[in-house]
This record gives sequence, structure tokens and C-alpha cells, in this order.
Amino acid sequence: MARASNVLVEAYAGYKGEETPRAFVYDGIRYEVREVIQRWYTDRHSYFKLFADDGHRYVLRYDGDEQIWELVMREATALDE
Repeated sequence: MARASNVLVEAYAGYKGEETPRAFVYDGIRYEVREVIQRWYTDRHSYFKLFADDGHRYVLRYDGDEQIWELVMREATALDE
């Protein structure tokens, strides 16, 4: 059974072919990536902690084997608490 992505990501592939998110759509809303704050890699996944145009921070995970993006975290702001 194939897994489905929970987010649609517009990404840029750099000269090394690494995918870097530029924008993403989640729950029908499009978010522009303002800044990639941090990135890290495991054997199977690439993770991107980013700051989006809605003022929130998110973590997106890319599974290179399956070519699937997932939103794994949205960090609440003080206004959300």
C-alpha cells in the first residue's frame, strides 16, 4: 500500500539535486517559505524546519525513496496559546 502525502510542496532542486521547499499547501491553504531555519538528514529522510509567511514555524519531511512530503510539526505562536 502506498502512502499518501499530507502536504503539496513546491520545491527547488539545487545543483546537488537536493530538494528545498519554497512553498507548500496544507488543508487547502498555500504558505510561502520565508526562511529555511534548519535542515537535517537521516538515512531515509530530509527534514526542513522553516518559517512561513503566516508567522509560524513548520517541519516538513521528505522521503526520497517514496518521493513523499509530510508536514510533521507546526509550532504554535504565543497568539495561538
